[in-house]
Amino acid sequence: MAAHFKLEIATPEREIVHENVTMASIPGEQGYLGILPGHAPLLSELGYGELTYTLVNGQKRTIGVHGGYCEVYPSGVRVLAKQAEHPNEIDAKRAELALKRANDRLLNPAPGVDIARALNAARRAKARMELAKYAGVAPPRE
Repeated sequence: MAAHFKLEIATPEREIVHENVTMASIPGEQGYLGILPGHAPLLSELGYGELTYTLVNGQKRTIGVHGGYCEVYPSGVRVLAKQAEHPNEIDAKRAELALKRANDRLLNPAPGVDIARALNAARRAKARMELAKYAGVAPPRE
């Protein structure tokens, strides 16, 4: 069994990660997926949150993902996210304001407010606020 696997994370706009890793923790729609080398193949919908992984040299990295899909195959993991970002790309103040706006829409919905959209905005903003705490910890490798 291989001691590592290939992790690919991409959005429609760009490739975020293409690395050999020893483990990954991926936010699935129904909870986190822990992936180690030799994991059984699967396909899962992504949730909103922190995707963490460990490089073969032991460095830990964190990426924010917001919706999409994850595929585990024999030699690796492919994450196709609607949105993904490095911690240093997060504007914490903006995320805080977005969470407040989404919560206001949910608590006091005006006629015609799309509740599902407001819920997703709240989940995305909360995930961004959590991710912002990692800013400056590990620089992205492009």
